[in-house]
Amino acid sequence: AQELDVPYYVTEPEVVEGMLDMAGVGPGDYLIDLGSGDGRIVIAAAQRGAVGHGVDLDPRRNVEANRNAREAGVDDRVVFLEEDLFETDFSQATVVTMFLLSSINLRLRPDLLSRLRPGTRVLSHTFDMGEWEPDLRQVIGIRPVYLWVIPAQVDGVWEWTSDGAPFSMTIEQQFQHIAVSLYAGEQKLNIETSKIKGDRITLIASGSEGNSNSKDNSNNGSEGDTTSKDNGIRYLFSGKVEEDRITGFFHNRRNDVPAVKIWSAIRIH
Repeated sequence: AQELDVPYYVTEPEVVEGMLDMAGVGPGDYLIDLGSGDGRIVIAAAQRGAVGHGVDLDPRRNVEANRNAREAGVDDRVVFLEEDLFETDFSQATVVTMFLLSSINLRLRPDLLSRLRPGTRVLSHTFDMGEWEPDLRQVIGIRPVYLWVIPAQVDGVWEWTSDGAPFSMTIEQQFQHIAVSLYAGEQKLNIETSKIKGDRITLIASGSEGNSNSKDNSNNGSEGDTTSKDNGIRYLFSGKVEEDRITGFFHNRRNDVPAVKIWSAIRIH
């Protein structure tokens, strides 16, 4: 028999329900529980209309989990596999749940970020992901529960054109935090807000008509200087990231006169 990576501990029912509440699990979700034990998280998800499977190296736990699924009447929607959680394919999940040790979480972290699709929800209770900060943290009973949303990878240089004017954007990214430098032609715009959540990116920027600005106004997603609003230009960009392309809308407000246009940006490197 293979050596188990994680000792078996039972997750309290209120923690199970709280985790599923935090992730909004329901119909349309495919949940994978890494280290599924007696199957209670996958079964509870199925009772909410989701489908999915659990992964555990301990065959005794999988027998118990399958029995529990039959007794709960959800065995047509869930399955439990005897697999190594480092080798299993979880790439198509919409929700991944874990009750593992911190050291295991950190080993899994690169795979979670690279293999899961942007917008996938990842939950862990008791143990976090180190410097990858959770998007949401709650204490349920005595257990801290963490939720992360897999961010699209947007670091690099992006370009697009609007009304004949070139735009260039450089993004530096660490997990779900981004720092953005944005130029409209030769003018460096002031970044007021920059956020990435799942596959959605939102930017708010402002500048002055016909005024070049070489000052570094990149930010890390926090609120910043909001000068240059009067007699100037304000932009709101909102788009969906799909590999090396962003598509969406942007609002262009010149001297308080608004317009809405299509945003289509390409990552050049």
